[in-house]
Amino acid sequence: MSLEGKMLIGREAVSGSSTPIHAVNPATGEQLAPTYAGGTQAEVERACALAEAAFGTYRETTLEERAAFLETVASEIEAIGDALIERAMAETGLPRARLEGERGRTCGQLRLFASVVRAGEWLDVRIDPALPEREPMPRADLRQRHIPLGPVAVFGASNFPLAFSVAGGDTASALAAGCPVIVKAHSAHPGTSELVGRAVQKAIKRSGLPEGVFSLLFGSGNEIGQALVSDPRIQAVGFTGSRGGGTALMRTAQARPQPIPVYAEMSSINPVFLLPEALRARGAQLAEGFVASLNMGAGQFCTNPGLVIAVKGPELDAFVEAAGDAVKSSAAQTMLTPGIHAAYEQGVGRLSGNGKVREVARGQVGESAHPCQAGLYATAAEDFLADPELQEEVFGATSLVIECAGLEEVKRVTSRLEGQLTATLQMDDADLEAAKALLPILERKVGRILANGWPTGVEVCHAMVHGGPFPATSDSRTTSVGSAAIFRFLRPVCYQALPQGLLPEALRDGNPWGVSRLVDGKREA
Repeated sequence: MSLEGKMLIGREAVSGSSTPIHAVNPATGEQLAPTYAGGTQAEVERACALAEAAFGTYRETTLEERAAFLETVASEIEAIGDALIERAMAETGLPRARLEGERGRTCGQLRLFASVVRAGEWLDVRIDPALPEREPMPRADLRQRHIPLGPVAVFGASNFPLAFSVAGGDTASALAAGCPVIVKAHSAHPGTSELVGRAVQKAIKRSGLPEGVFSLLFGSGNEIGQALVSDPRIQAVGFTGSRGGGTALMRTAQARPQPIPVYAEMSSINPVFLLPEALRARGAQLAEGFVASLNMGAGQFCTNPGLVIAVKGPELDAFVEAAGDAVKSSAAQTMLTPGIHAAYEQGVGRLSGNGKVREVARGQVGESAHPCQAGLYATAAEDFLADPELQEEVFGATSLVIECAGLEEVKRVTSRLEGQLTATLQMDDADLEAAKALLPILERKVGRILANGWPTGVEVCHAMVHGGPFPATSDSRTTSVGSAAIFRFLRPVCYQALPQGLLPEALRDGNPWGVSRLVDGKREA
């Protein structure tokens, strides 16, 4: 499959006419062909019109039709073969094994949502039969199901060119819900995006679906994204990126005559708590695991452990020394984009220039065009509490250790944290009471609480929550990973006293779709 440098609007490949995008190999700084000219308001208008036209048909596809389509998308992505991995390697500097794993995750989550669609539980069918003889007032027949919101705008992420991009989690969950999707591709990997976009196009054609079920747009600035979110036909937004980008989209969405939800994953520093007995018993082992997690993917994971919280003393000193030694021996890895590298350097400079923060260690410098030199810093809890800037995310392999006077100060620090995606408790049995004291605070602060693991690595499954209070995400009630992500793009509708011929099939007597239903308060298979 050759690259053409074009947007994909419905079934067509369209050349843009605005400021061009050039992918850059972050390891060498070399520009990659082809050039991707950006779209304009005209392309946004065309994509939104097609999505709106497709919605009526796509939203009423059967469970089997929609599930088979998602599986076809996965198969078409796999059919691209090595060309997809090679292009993604060139555009991101990521190693082959990481990208092959990410392709597997991307196709796996498409197939997961296919199984979710087939099961039909997401419809959340509820039926309360009529009670005409009930006293003092009769009850009408009431039936409820979930329906898709409408066309969805998805913004590709910089750090996951496959799993959080064109056919990634946001797109998969929106398509599973029955929503057409318009993707604004990330400028860092346009070739990868085009390859995956063409695979989605092929799947739509093979499945006999309306062309407007999917479109792919490019744009170098904010124009395309803002135009998408402003368009009245767009009914929800999925975004993974910076806090500034996410909040800008939120403002646009709320300023519309009809405000719409923005599901933005933005900023998280993912605190790790080293509880006293665990730190005493296995501090060296914890230091090794921590630095391995910190360095994973040059720290360019939204679940990277950017904060370590513990009670100061000899055990913490030993941990910091061991972690510092591991950081010093850490090889520099190539960062994803020149922009991410510049932001990382700025964030590290903010820490190193803070008079209340001391440098513990820096990693090896590296020779690529955009290397990530790992870093470890430390500060006292009272100084951390006094300086809100120390909670700002440094997106890369740098972390800050918070030294607390005791467990009460650990609780104070925890209560002052912003919303996070994760919190990790490194604990032994003797730490149980300390962990119990932290747990109610953490439940209000994060979306996922771990014990004796590391936050990097997010399982795509039914129980996963990849979300959290602001600024981790814009809506703490949802998740962007796992089967529950489908509910972001659905809403309930109640049907009162409608005749059988007018009811949706899932709500009709006899359960023609064979889905789980709550009938008069009792679960029926």
